[in-house]
Amino acid sequence: MAAKTAAKKSSKKLAPKAQKNSSVQPAVLPEGADSLKVTTTTGSKICKPFVLEVMVFAPASGFKIEVKVEKSCTPEADPIWKIVFDLFKKKAGGDGFDQLVHASFTGATPVQQKGIEATAANGITDKQADVIVNEAGPAVLDLKDASSMTPEQLETTKQEVKAASAKVAEFAL
Repeated sequence: MAAKTAAKKSSKKLAPKAQKNSSVQPAVLPEGADSLKVTTTTGSKICKPFVLEVMVFAPASGFKIEVKVEKSCTPEADPIWKIVFDLFKKKAGGDGFDQLVHASFTGATPVQQKGIEATAANGITDKQADVIVNEAGPAVLDLKDASSMTPEQLETTKQEVKAASAKVAEFAL
């Protein structure tokens, strides 16, 4: 019992203190998650992860979406290509932005994976930009209300983001 009490006291000392007047909560990893990812870069296959911002646009007044291409790696050094949409809202005070949504699409087919990879190498084409602005953007913007959507509405909106993301990937080829 004394050991439990000592452990509780010592864990309290290590917990980060919340800043006064701060709306940002410290990130907490899910139980069992590892905070360090190690990718082997030796051997016959090499994979180096990165994130590349490829586009920024305003889907509505007071909002912006950053579009990124992300390469992560499996433990076997195989690449995993993703298109990421981060939605931000301008702060009420006018200084900076708060992030509202992070939507990440992983290419589900070899064609989509190659398309996302090509986007990282060549940038966004006009055809891709049209899909991002006219299809993905409005769907990602709708996700700002995800917490008040019904499960059906949320699933429909997620499917819209997935469909637009798949088009973006495929239009790169």
